[in-house]
Amino acid sequence: MSAELVGVRVLIITSNTGVERDELVIPRDRLRARGAHVTHAAMEAIDVQTYRHDLILSEPVRPDMALGEADPGAFDVVVIPGGTVNADKLRINAEARELVRSVIAFGRPIAAICHGPWLLVDAAVVAGKTLTAYPSLRTDLINAGAAWADKSVVRSDADGWTLITSRNPDDLPDFVDAITDEFRVRAF
Repeated sequence: MSAELVGVRVLIITSNTGVERDELVIPRDRLRARGAHVTHAAMEAIDVQTYRHDLILSEPVRPDMALGEADPGAFDVVVIPGGTVNADKLRINAEARELVRSVIAFGRPIAAICHGPWLLVDAAVVAGKTLTAYPSLRTDLINAGAAWADKSVVRSDADGWTLITSRNPDDLPDFVDAITDEFRVRAF
C-alpha cells in the first residue's frame, strides 16, 4: 500500500442498480491502495447491482452506508461513477443533488466519470465549468451551461471548486491519477 493519500477521505456515491462496475470498483480499490479512506454510499444500504457496459450483469457490491447517512463535510472528495441507469437514478434523487451542492459549499472537489455528470446537471452546478463525460451527455452539458472537452480527463476550477471528469472506463487510470494529483497539490 502506498501512503500518498493517507488522511484523504473519499466518498463514492451510487444508486443501487445499473452502476458501471469498473467505475465503482477500480477507483475504490486504487484509491484505497494509495492510502485513502474510501466509503461507498448507495441510495439504500443494500447490495448495489453492477453491470459492465450497461448490459452485462456483474457482481453485486455491498455499500458501507446509505446516501442519507453521509455527512458531506466529513469527506475530502466525492466520486460519482457512471452507468446509465445509475446516473439516471441519482440525478432525480433529492438527497444526491443536495449532497453535491453541500460538498461544493464546503469547497471540496467532485470527480465524475461517464454518465456520472448527469447528477451534476440536475444539481445545477455545471454552468461555467469545462468537463467531459460519455459522449451522449455532450448536449445535456452544453445546454446546462458547461463547456465540452473530449479528453480522457478534464480538471475545471471555475466558480471556486474543482471538478474532475472522465469519459468512460478506458479513462480510469487517468481519472484515478487526477484525483490523486488533486491531493498531492493540497499537501495532506
